Amino acid sequence: MIYPKEEFGSAYQIPYEVFYDKGYRAIIFDIDNTLVPHGAPADERARKLCKNLKEMGFQICFLSNNNTKRVAPFAEALDAKFICNAGKPFRRGYERAGDILQVDREKILFIGDQVLTDIIGANRMGYYSILVGPVSRMEGFLIVAKRLLERASIFFYRRSRHYKGNRPDRSGYERNIPENYR
Repeated sequence: MIYPKEEFGSAYQIPYEVFYDKGYRAIIFDIDNTLVPHGAPADERARKLCKNLKEMGFQICFLSNNNTKRVAPFAEALDAKFICNAGKPFRRGYERAGDILQVDREKILFIGDQVLTDIIGANRMGYYSILVGPVSRMEGFLIVAKRLLERASIFFYRRSRHYKGNRPDRSGYERNIPENYR
């Protein structure tokens, strides 16, 4: 329940075409430190990714514990649906996102950077959870404390038979960005 289904260095490395071919039709993204640094507006990289995903046929929804003032402008800039004040990892926000997307749970990808909020909640809902490396190392005290607990979980996950991923380079986020998103 605490392990992601897969792990990638960034949201920009994920082979979305493969998931689309497997029948996935919607993606729920965390925002802060998954697509952009905490509190940053939608950047050109995020715009390009969302545009590509929509052209591929995916529906997109953003799920954040942050407030409307933060989440709404980000989602509007990317012409996507959103849920703010989600209360992750509790089910309420994830259920609302699934209801908005109107896609079966088995056809939803969830992409986030934190095990203790993003991945646990997605797994509880039956979404296909993907852990990505954080965009920035500049984080608040509580998130840093959670990251310490997550390190143990990730260590055992990578040693388990369940591990699927590319063992991302955690020393430099930009190294995990493909050329077409730079």
